[in-house]
Amino acid sequence: MEINEKNLKTSRFLYILEAGFEYLISILVAGAYLAKLTESLGMSDQLTGIMSSIISLGHLFQLGSLLIRPKRVKGLVVTFSVLNQLLFMLLYIIPLGTGAKPFRSVLFVVAILLAYLLYNLVHPKKMNWFMSLIDDSERGRFTSVKEMVSLVMGVGFSFAMGGVVDYFEAKGELKTAFIICGATIAVLMILHTITMVGSVEKPVKVESGKRKAFAAMLKDKTILKLAVLFALWYAAMYASTPFLGSYQNKELGFSMTFISLLSLIYSGVRIAFSFLWGSYADRKSFKTMLTACYAVSTLSFFVNIFTVPSNGKIFYTAYYAFHAIAMAGINSALTNLVYDYVEVSRRADAIAITQTVSGVVGFLTTLAAGVLVDHIQKSGNTFLGMSVYAQQVTAAISFVMNIVVIIYLRTQIQNKGEKEC
Repeated sequence: MEINEKNLKTSRFLYILEAGFEYLISILVAGAYLAKLTESLGMSDQLTGIMSSIISLGHLFQLGSLLIRPKRVKGLVVTFSVLNQLLFMLLYIIPLGTGAKPFRSVLFVVAILLAYLLYNLVHPKKMNWFMSLIDDSERGRFTSVKEMVSLVMGVGFSFAMGGVVDYFEAKGELKTAFIICGATIAVLMILHTITMVGSVEKPVKVESGKRKAFAAMLKDKTILKLAVLFALWYAAMYASTPFLGSYQNKELGFSMTFISLLSLIYSGVRIAFSFLWGSYADRKSFKTMLTACYAVSTLSFFVNIFTVPSNGKIFYTAYYAFHAIAMAGINSALTNLVYDYVEVSRRADAIAITQTVSGVVGFLTTLAAGVLVDHIQKSGNTFLGMSVYAQQVTAAISFVMNIVVIIYLRTQIQNKGEKEC
């Protein structure tokens, strides 16, 4: 396809839609939806938390993208995306089977691992492909608009799908809801594929030599410092968030409709702050914006320390709102930090390295936290002689870790334009 300003403008629009359709699919395979699937297979809260953190572990597979160095990535990205989403659809088919639950649970774990393997092998390439279509001076505003559109799409979608699950579960027909969710993923997959096929691809210079490129990444102090920042944040987040899906469903007793209302609030808050954060980052810097976002996320985890069934709807809503304000800037800021400090030819590999390190750290954090969660629950929800829910303790861990993240960001990451970050 010819590359001209008209096609670039169209591709940027399609990138916004692509992100939106991908976001809708992600809603159906995470959080309370994933918890519903794992509950139907008889998995424990500990295992459900580990399943949630598979998203983080999947980042490990981004190392494989360093070995994939084609001059054109579009065909590969489209193919792997389709396969990845077919496996996500399979997650809703597995609970419909009649085999033994242990066997179906193993199949479920294999399917979600393969799904994230395929997704992460090409994710850095896809990011570099689409981000290369955007002018550097407009990255903050563009990524905020992209996120806002995804969130707007997610509002009605979450309500509709949450209502479907509640309706059929109340009738004792949860499997019917699973069929509808699986079919919805199939439709979204088709729309997602169309957006990628219709986008142009700019030729991007890629460093040749797999070993040489990988060695250069490991020696780059800038990339290593960014990787530590990513890792610390993922440790803070994955110490508690993977266990919140089951907490909402069980201890707090939220219905899927109320969870959808929470999603509406979350999306509304993120929409309100996303463009503000993006504009602020373009005026100041992504480092300055990220510091403010981490401060808000620290507050969100602090609130969640005190969230219990008696105040759950109020306190969890407050936590979720503060978390939304923070996440309105954090994801885009981390990616844009890489684009700020790393040269063009190394950006895809730098994303792979930072995501891999953070993903492994996030997953290992969840494994450790999962042992703690299981211990507290088996001890009758007591910890160090105190009567608490496991998720309150993990929220406290996230709170402390978030403070560490802020200290590291302010002391180790220099301002843009200095010799090394």
